[in-house]
Amino acid sequence: MKNQTPSHKSRIKIKGGRIIDPGHMDEIADILIEGDRIKKTGSVPDDSASQVIDAAGKIVAPGLIDMHTHLREPGHEYKETIASGCRAAVAGGFTTLCCMPNTSPVNDNRQITEYIIRQAKKAGLARVCPVAAISVGLAGQRLTDFHELKEAGAVAFSDDGSPVSNGMLMRRAMEYAAGASLFLISHCEDMDLAGDGVMNEGPTATMLGLSGIPNIAETVMVLRDIALAEWTGAHVHIAHVSAGESVAAIRDAKKRGVNVTAETAPHYFTLTDADVGDFDTHAKMNPPLRGKADRDAVIQGLSDGSIDAVATDHAPHSSLEKEIEFDSAANGIIGLETSLALTLALVHKNHLTLDGLIRVMSKNPAKILGMDNDLKPGALADIVIIDPEKEHVATPDRFFSLSRNTPFAGMTFTGKAVLTLVGGRVVFDETRDFPGEK
Repeated sequence: MKNQTPSHKSRIKIKGGRIIDPGHMDEIADILIEGDRIKKTGSVPDDSASQVIDAAGKIVAPGLIDMHTHLREPGHEYKETIASGCRAAVAGGFTTLCCMPNTSPVNDNRQITEYIIRQAKKAGLARVCPVAAISVGLAGQRLTDFHELKEAGAVAFSDDGSPVSNGMLMRRAMEYAAGASLFLISHCEDMDLAGDGVMNEGPTATMLGLSGIPNIAETVMVLRDIALAEWTGAHVHIAHVSAGESVAAIRDAKKRGVNVTAETAPHYFTLTDADVGDFDTHAKMNPPLRGKADRDAVIQGLSDGSIDAVATDHAPHSSLEKEIEFDSAANGIIGLETSLALTLALVHKNHLTLDGLIRVMSKNPAKILGMDNDLKPGALADIVIIDPEKEHVATPDRFFSLSRNTPFAGMTFTGKAVLTLVGGRVVFDETRDFPGEK
């Protein structure tokens, strides 16, 4: 298709929403989009646009950014594909995803990174930013070629799903990442301390007769990687923080000026290990659900800025991996279509403001990734419209993800994304059939 001239670009007006762009604006106003860019914010006449979207009573914000998701392609397309994961993402209000490298084959080379980018462009929905492996095959023995992977499109490096146990390899990884002006996403787990544990170490595990994983299995590796970041000057991002001691370590490191950022996931500030209940495999994840004190510490970490971001850790599995005995079941749950509502629950409970929610789900991730997502003239029109009071029930059979492994099925939520635009194009509208599907 030939490029359109500016005079023929489509024009969309988002009318009368509360625009929340932390550090930039918080007001009732309009947004005019021309082509893939924001043309104007403020007061916009209706006749200046070919389409008017009424956002009265709703929040208009920069598109949500998920720093930690698993799209399973290549290799496990029966669980999720890049296309299906992107459908789930835009339905959840996400316009950008960072996908982890533990695919099959592992994303440890240029060919896989470029394949992921091609498949995402083919899907034409959310933007997908590949996170490449730190070590070849996630084996923790030999570093990947960071510069080649950056050139191919990788935005960060991680061995997520497997900790980098070798301290010297992690030091070298930080040094090389800093040299490539990128950062590491660290899966913090001491495998010896975790042992054969399958859930949090505590009274529930004892009652159920299950092997436990102590908090310290996470925290000692958090402390190691903070120390390495402090020594090398590199940026390390701590993934899926679950333990109160980890939150405290990150808070203290930030006070010292260490270049550390961190994320948690909604299940860690919503559920506890008691929710494993009667061996519910949908409540099995790694790191595991912790105790109430840990949950409260994670919430406090989000409130005071110690934890920078809410990431989904969207980990789709089929019934083959989940509907089996607890010890053998796979870790992880899906989260792209529930994350916003679960984080809005923190707003309804006064743990976060709406401004704070947009910070941890959009602005802070953008800053960590080196993106500018201000809603200003000339910026890409990646936008989510949120109805903060809309009630809905989590119904996995209606999710766009191919998988159904969620502990939140049947839960009534307040608040959801009702419309998502990527590059000025409506890719999700809850009032219509999926407009972005090809």
